[in-house]
Amino acid sequence: MTGGVEYFATKKILYKGPDSRDPLSFKYYNPDHLVLGKRMEDWLRFSVVYWHTFRFNGSDPFGTQTLFRPWDTSDVLTVSYDALLASCCARVDAAFEVFTKLGVKFYAFHDRDVAPELGSIDESNKLLDHVTDYMLVKQKETGVKLLWGTANLFSAPKYACGGATNPDVRIYAQACAQVKKAMEVTHKLGGEGYVFWGGREGYQSLLNTDMKKELDHMAAFFHMAVAHKAAIGANFTFYIEPKPKEPTKHGYDYDAQTVMCFLKHYNLGNPSTIYDHFMLNIEPNHTTLAGHAYEHDIVIAAAYGKLGSVDCNTGDELLGWDTDQFLMDERKATLVMKAIIDMGGFTTGGMNFDCKVRRESTDLEDIFIAHIGSMDTFAKGLLNAAKVVEDGRLDAMRKSRYASWETEALGRKVESGKASFIELEAFAKEVGTPDAISGKQELYERILNDSL
Repeated sequence: MTGGVEYFATKKILYKGPDSRDPLSFKYYNPDHLVLGKRMEDWLRFSVVYWHTFRFNGSDPFGTQTLFRPWDTSDVLTVSYDALLASCCARVDAAFEVFTKLGVKFYAFHDRDVAPELGSIDESNKLLDHVTDYMLVKQKETGVKLLWGTANLFSAPKYACGGATNPDVRIYAQACAQVKKAMEVTHKLGGEGYVFWGGREGYQSLLNTDMKKELDHMAAFFHMAVAHKAAIGANFTFYIEPKPKEPTKHGYDYDAQTVMCFLKHYNLGNPSTIYDHFMLNIEPNHTTLAGHAYEHDIVIAAAYGKLGSVDCNTGDELLGWDTDQFLMDERKATLVMKAIIDMGGFTTGGMNFDCKVRRESTDLEDIFIAHIGSMDTFAKGLLNAAKVVEDGRLDAMRKSRYASWETEALGRKVESGKASFIELEAFAKEVGTPDAISGKQELYERILNDSL
């Protein structure tokens, strides 16, 4: 293997406090600092992704590679198996060097990030086994854990029309085989979660698409995944990651509410309740692409007990695609962390940096600078959110807006599902038309700003 090579001149990143001018230091992220009785590290559970950090080469639809990485040989499949394995393991070394120097405790990967697809399922699985064996060695050496694994069902040409929704059952079977193996290596590595992101599970045109059939097939796919998880004795959590579009015109996992409704619907008549097996992995860049506020999907998923993990990136609202940028906006980070505090924190998920440096950011140290900046942003957001909780005004004002549902007996009856239109009509006649109560939006916004 290739252990012992050091790819980065950057030293281990240290907390130096708010007055630090060193871009290779933390200003706010102090892992052991207690926030509302819990260590900051345990609230945030930061994770670095394999794909954008170690595989992205800066290319885009308008230009070729700008990022040249010393560990990346672009998976030259014509070389010998041993040379290909050594290349894959070199990336593992680079990855764990970044994890340990940043001080993060988790990472995430797709199967094809770490080991390319070869000529057959067996050959591909053999290489994936060997590379993940080495990843397990590095995990044991460093104490870094796998937050979640997943399978890439969107890059290979065979998945042009989807994996779990492909109109050809032969391609559908390929997707099932690939996910089966990805689940097994995730289990081997002790992954806390397994993610399904349906990048090509959707359509470009309804003229050639049977949506009901494709959604039925996707539900069957998830039921088989639940069964295989039990068969291998895995205890990781399944996450579904919503996205409304790109690369498809319409994605079936459009947003958090769509996914939750899909899971509820496909429980019908089935004793294996898939709703109970799945949480959501929310990426706010996808949320804004769906036309929602940055924090919307996080808040709604948390409210229904379905927020499992967060891909903590952002997009550029002036652009109409998924730019996967590092969040540097303190206000947005505060709103996210308030929702996470309100649900009591993560259990198996975390804040996963599904982010990439810009193609113009060509220095190796930019990888560190980007992660440090966003880690500090979410750390500051956590501190701000804790101020909001301790101050109490926002929560008290919001509760007061809905006070009549507690003080009026009929309000409680509606919430219990026992009221009728007849009763509510009688109540409306009795109380008459009440005076409108101000929503006080501007006051809420001012109070939030007090914490920033």
